Amino acid sequence: MAKVLIMASDGYEQSELFVPLEKLKAGGHQVDIAAPDTGDIKGWDKDDWGKSVKANKAISDIRADDYDALVLPGGVINPDTLRTDKTAVDLIRSFAEAGKPVAAICHAPWLLAEAGLAQGRRLTSYGSIRTDMKNAGADVVDEKVVVDRGIITSRNPDDLDAFVGAIEKALA
Repeated sequence: MAKVLIMASDGYEQSELFVPLEKLKAGGHQVDIAAPDTGDIKGWDKDDWGKSVKANKAISDIRADDYDALVLPGGVINPDTLRTDKTAVDLIRSFAEAGKPVAAICHAPWLLAEAGLAQGRRLTSYGSIRTDMKNAGADVVDEKVVVDRGIITSRNPDDLDAFVGAIEKALA
């Protein structure tokens, strides 16, 4: 059983948090949710606010050493908020530096770019941020899931099965 951290803030894409959360828990993994502060964070469901989920950890209290992998859901608001949070960006970098899988879907690769992890890596993302990823030095491709040196990326909610499958494979 692995310990997995999902890091998000208000505005996460609802399916991109709940599908990995539910599937990883069903696979026997312990999953914590971290946000800038503990308490409820509100999801975005396609075109309006969606369900909330309780963040049981504050990002500032997290150490990469305590987890086996990091999952970063997308949505536009969530990664755009977190990429301005130095503590969140430093935490992402610390997972990667420790050789632990970091999985980012949709707009969440923005966080990889902010943490300096896109440079020289093959990855994918939501279509509208591919230029940002290229500008951050990534080799951007249009595939369901891409794994490159511990970084797992996917394009959108349609890729969630492949995304979670790659996370599970990395944890095996």
